[in-house]
Amino acid sequence: MNKQLPSAAALGRLLIAAIFLFSGIGKIAAPAMTQAYIAAAGLPLPVVGYALAVLVEVGGGVLLVLGYQARIVALIMALFTIAAALSFHNHFADQNQMIHFMKNLAMAGGLLQVVAFGAGNLSLDARRGR
Repeated sequence: MNKQLPSAAALGRLLIAAIFLFSGIGKIAAPAMTQAYIAAAGLPLPVVGYALAVLVEVGGGVLLVLGYQARIVALIMALFTIAAALSFHNHFADQNQMIHFMKNLAMAGGLLQVVAFGAGNLSLDARRGR
């Protein structure tokens, strides 16, 4: 039985986007703290990293919820999420860090489902015939 559940795809996009939106808004609220965290992880150009993170998390989150250019947006967000896991959650002896690493991989997996199958019927992509 292959029944489509258009609301399931839209709900899935919303649930995946929620963590990015909350995280990005938190970064906007505390730019100095976020940039210091990026620098403490040993990454170069914390201001650029901060701007990129806000763009991907807030911009990508909004586009994912709307289902606009969902496949490319989800791919960018999946790559960002894997990079974040490798950069910030790589102390595997710490169980909490391992959980965060695995959470990021699960999020990337959900995003790759959007890459593979698109945004679904309740999306701007569907309205545009993509």
